[in-house]
Amino acid sequence: QALPVLFKHWLKNEEVEEGRTAMLQCELTKPNAPVEWRKGDTVLQTSDKYEIRQEGTLVELFIYDAEAQDA
Repeated sequence: QALPVLFKHWLKNEEVEEGRTAMLQCELTKPNAPVEWRKGDTVLQTSDKYEIRQEGTLVELFIYDAEAQDA
């Protein structure tokens, strides 16, 4: 039976000036595990606003041109 994927390092609160790029990062116990980034009930997808990168156990979300409503 496979072990569950867990967070090695949880997300930290980040502050960024409006108009700048915010970067959120977490680390998992297993490489390349599927990750969903969400804002409330909305699943975030790669777009002009969001970029999602995953390399091994490291997963990152970039929020471009950050605004107050991105909090």
